[in-house]
Order: sequence, then structure tokens, then C-alpha cells
Amino acid sequence: MRVLITGGAGFLGSHLSDRLLAEGHTVIAMDNLITGNTDNIAHLAGHERFTFIKHDVTNYIFIDGPVDAILHFASPASPIDYLELPIQTLKVGALGTHKALGLAKDKGARFLLASTSEVYGDPQVHPQAETYYGHVNPIGPRGVYDEAKRFAEAMTMAYHTYHGVDTRIVRIFNTYGPRMRLRDGRVVPNFITQAIKGEPLTVYGDGMQTRSFQYVSDLVEGVYRLLLSNEVEPVNIGNPGEFTIKEFAEIVNRLTSNRAGIINKDLRTKDDPQVRQPDISKARRVLNWSPQVSLEEGLRLTIPWFQEQLQRRGEL
Repeated sequence: MRVLITGGAGFLGSHLSDRLLAEGHTVIAMDNLITGNTDNIAHLAGHERFTFIKHDVTNYIFIDGPVDAILHFASPASPIDYLELPIQTLKVGALGTHKALGLAKDKGARFLLASTSEVYGDPQVHPQAETYYGHVNPIGPRGVYDEAKRFAEAMTMAYHTYHGVDTRIVRIFNTYGPRMRLRDGRVVPNFITQAIKGEPLTVYGDGMQTRSFQYVSDLVEGVYRLLLSNEVEPVNIGNPGEFTIKEFAEIVNRLTSNRAGIINKDLRTKDDPQVRQPDISKARRVLNWSPQVSLEEGLRLTIPWFQEQLQRRGEL
């Protein structure tokens, strides 16, 4: 296949590029580099089946020649990003999705939307299955991201039902691994960076809120299987192993031999989800997929990459 990945220089987009190239496909990565970084795809420079285009997908997208599939992963994806870039976050979810779907319609391409567990908001159902409609505050600080993705899902289904575009929707739960931005504001980079530097880990609130973390290779496998499947409605891809933030901090401190401990601070934003755990029954059933990498194993693969980045920046 000839595949376009929007957000192709981002954390997830770059790993998807690697996987698609390894499977023999041709990849066009598109990114405006607001939160993406060409360092993530530098190792692909000169690859005969890889092309990078710097472009903002909220503007008209032109790709010469055939396109068989579009993976729409362009979007700021961390609380810091969408608090600093609220309009851009809404625009890429709305206008960017519209432009990418228009290209899929024009090219007769399969379209896969990267949605998120954030469509469930601060959930009142636990764990979260795809049938749950969510509990989102549209005017809260996280609303620009949550509602952008909910709108993107609605538009994707509208293009499927009205225009007959072949669409897929993946709802991604917390994913981590090499190539995450050191300061993207999410708990994994925050904790690992603090731990490597020998600093106490900052836990917001009492640390009893829960998250479910999946290693990036598991996410990529799930997305690839969904792309090749016939499933049109949303599918959760996440690791159902649920940890409190306090438990997670203790694991990171242990794996990095950090003895500085933990400090607690007031919650930074309201509407912070108190629980998060995917129900992956559907992914198991329709994709024969389940995560293979444990949290400790994934962290052992991730920590050395962060260490290398901090050393390169002269921060250690």
C-alpha cells in the first residue's frame, strides 16, 4: 500500500512509519512540526519508500498519485500542548479531519482515525467499553482535545455513511515509549525525567487516580491489525493493567534506583480523569489483539532512551 500518515513526525506517527515500511508499504509522513520532530524520522531519511512533507493538514492536502490508506494521527496530544494550543487542537480535530477525509474520498483510500480514551472524559463507567458515550465537560480546560476527537469521530462516521468512505476508528489509551517528548507534560516523561535526574517525582493530588499504560509496540500492532480489518466502529487499544499514579511513581523510582521519593502537589487542572482502564474485549474478539509488553518491561525499554536524550542535551 501507499500510505499517508498525518502527524508522521510525532511519537506515534514515527513508530507507525517504521512498522509500515517493515511490512513493505510506501509511507508519506506529513507533519507541521508544531509538536512533531524530524529527529523521530531522521533514521528514515533516504529510504526509497519513505517521503516527508511539511504541511499543516488544516489546509488543503495535495498528494500526487494513488493513496491506499490514510492514518490521521495529527494532533497535539498532551495537556500542556492543548492548554497552550487550544485553537490549533480544535482545528486539527475538525478542519484537519475534514481535509484528510476529503483526500480519502478523492483517492478511494481507507481512512483510519486516531481517536483517544479522552472521549470518555472523567468516566462514570469502569472499565470503559466502546459502547460508553463518555462524561466530558465541553468548556473545561481539557474540552478542546476531548471534543475535537469526539467531533473527528462523528465526521469520520458521517463520511462513512454518507460518502461510503472505508473508515476505521481507534481509541488509544495512554501509550509510552522511546521518542516521547521529554517535556510533553504527561506522567511517563515527567516521572522518568525526574527519576533519572535524582529528583522527587511530582504526584498531583493524592496519587490515587488510575491510568493504564501500554507500550508503543503494542499500540502499533493494534493499529495495524485494525487497518487491515473490516471493523468500522471504534475499537479500544490499550493495556487493561491499571495502576494508581502513586504505584506508577514507585515503580519508576525502583527501576531507576531513584531514592528521592515522591512529593504531592495540588491537581493542575480540573476534569482530570480519576480512573482510566480500557475494556479490550472487542479488540480481542475482532482483531485477535491483546498487549504483550508488561509495564516493567516497557519501562526498561524506555528509560535508556530518556537517559540518552538528557545526556545529549547536557542535562545530566
